[in-house]
Amino acid sequence: MIERKEITEVLCEYDISETTIGVLASHSALDVCDGAVEEGFRTYAVCEKGREKTYTQYFKAHRINGNLIRGIVDSADIYSKFNEIMKPQNQKKMREKNTIFIPNRSFTSYCGIDEIENNFKVPMFGSRNLLRSEERGEERDYYWLLEKAGLPYPEKIASPEDIDSLVMVKLPHAVKKLERGFFTAASFDEYRKKSEAFLKQGIITKEALASARIERYVIGPVFNLDMFYSPLEEKMSRVELLGIDWRFETSLDGHVRLPAPQQIALNERQLTPEYTVCGHNSATLRESLLEDAFELAEKYVKATQKYYEPGIIGPFCLQTCVDKDLNFYVYDVAPRVGGGTNVHVSVGHPYGNTLWRKPMSTGRRMAMEIRKAIEQERIEEIVT
Repeated sequence: MIERKEITEVLCEYDISETTIGVLASHSALDVCDGAVEEGFRTYAVCEKGREKTYTQYFKAHRINGNLIRGIVDSADIYSKFNEIMKPQNQKKMREKNTIFIPNRSFTSYCGIDEIENNFKVPMFGSRNLLRSEERGEERDYYWLLEKAGLPYPEKIASPEDIDSLVMVKLPHAVKKLERGFFTAASFDEYRKKSEAFLKQGIITKEALASARIERYVIGPVFNLDMFYSPLEEKMSRVELLGIDWRFETSLDGHVRLPAPQQIALNERQLTPEYTVCGHNSATLRESLLEDAFELAEKYVKATQKYYEPGIIGPFCLQTCVDKDLNFYVYDVAPRVGGGTNVHVSVGHPYGNTLWRKPMSTGRRMAMEIRKAIEQERIEEIVT
């Protein structure tokens, strides 16, 4: 793990007044860049060849005399693969731009946790050591952390043979690197049939299936709680709820739009839905549940501070479902900017806007924290 002292030494070489906000051009990069320009920063995107036009053409920034007229991405580099960002000369280029880098899920998936922990010598906003906790199966993954925090999560089923009610089988997609090969089953026989079908279709692998996590399915709506923790705040609550989002998933959402007779008539390749995320929408909670949501966040923050010093910094997302008795269950945790925060872009979110009295997206909140740290000469407190 790169020591924080080493990153602080890098910062000493920066012209911090010319800070650039950098991000891997995927996942939540538009939110990051939009928020950064709102707070007066220049933006830099690292793109992969073949999927760069969103950032280099359609949302490219146009400035006149320094004033932003259109777009949000000031500069970009295009590499054949995302992980070329790890090359020493490309990291040097970012440091020369005085870049503070915002990690997202694409960054950890395409570039590798080991590389990020040990070889990425660019100051990152957030907690570098917490990124590994998102990897299911690690010794101290987010389930371990949820247990230490005393947070509720779906019951784990030890073996497929023990399935006696509806469960979710959680494992990675064999082809789509960022996506999931999840499926549901209500019995061992259904588990066997669905897993065999997915193996045959190349959606999952035998190795992934062998280490899959099986959880009792919590029936209820899904709420992704987009939270923020500020180590700089000295007077008000350090924990903030910026927004709530939920996902559109294919082909699951296509299935639920079909009448039951048509669902039953689907062929083998269509029968079992996939949970590939293709979009997000915004949501709110009834007010009587908001304190419960904050309590989840407070407990998570305290656990990260105890077991992953210095603890969470900036954005994190608690992915929850709520059962019929209005009980929350945390089924996934993102210890960085969430994937659904693009619903906040430009307009913010009811909760963030209400708190800050202006349009407040997750991207803008991050940039605001970086700006505050620069002004207070406390930038070393928010990067790792």
